[in-house]
Amino acid sequence: MSFDLIKHKYWFLGFSGALVLLSLVAVAMFGLRAGIDLRGGAQWEISFYGTVPTEGAVQAALQGAGARGVSVKHEEENTFLIRLPTIDEPMHAAYAEVLKKLGDLEEKNFASIGPTIGAELRTRAIWAIVLVLLGISLYVAWAFRKVTVPVASWKYGLVTLFTLFHDVAIPVGLLAVLGRWQGIEIDTNFIVALLVVMGFSVHDTIVVFDRIRENLLLAKGKRFSFGDLINQSVRETFARSVNTSLTLIIVLIALLAVGPPSLFYFVLTILVGTVFGTYSSIFVASPLLYLWGRKAAP
Repeated sequence: MSFDLIKHKYWFLGFSGALVLLSLVAVAMFGLRAGIDLRGGAQWEISFYGTVPTEGAVQAALQGAGARGVSVKHEEENTFLIRLPTIDEPMHAAYAEVLKKLGDLEEKNFASIGPTIGAELRTRAIWAIVLVLLGISLYVAWAFRKVTVPVASWKYGLVTLFTLFHDVAIPVGLLAVLGRWQGIEIDTNFIVALLVVMGFSVHDTIVVFDRIRENLLLAKGKRFSFGDLINQSVRETFARSVNTSLTLIIVLIALLAVGPPSLFYFVLTILVGTVFGTYSSIFVASPLLYLWGRKAAP
């Protein structure tokens, strides 16, 4: 790779900044649709055999039995996903008897979570993401403590924080748009996917930063161009970063194509985060480091 990354830094940073801004606007406009495990409620998966009723018939039957706020989605040929407010076991059994009148019914899955537990899970999920972001940034700052010129070690940690925020914001924005137009809900699987993205992204970023650190130590006491040194470090790690990410991307695309439908958006979140995490490790983190350290470079 002979491409001059630092020369075109503003194009790459501008592209990333625009994506993050659009993601934040999407979240502000559309919000995130919380799943039952984050807001409380009941989720019921059932299958009919023989005569399969329509979505409208299932919803009308439940509403006729007194259910309120019910949502019915025809998932597969004979399977329906039903979402309700929190219900107890007697109500669950009563609704099942009503639905049995529509045809032979098999209950595949039922989960009910109270609103208090949902709120607690939501709070813990937010704290988990915040603590991981801070923890990784502090660790990177500590790991690069021996490198102080031309960039202080704590700035490596702060740049890492910016890139991780970039990698998280874009999938969140995508899910906000999908929630608005496709009704996709955010659940604990989505939180796990974001944590996976952060872990993979910081690995790529540290690989690039570590090579920059090695080259800085080799150039200690000499006169050098900080931009050329960063370009050299990126060239030396580019193939490794891309190839490592590509192996994961191939697996994720295969899972999207043939994996279970219930994991589609979980895998999609990781895929989008991996692509932009790889991009940010090279085309965002390194230019930010250069902008912060160019004036202090010898």
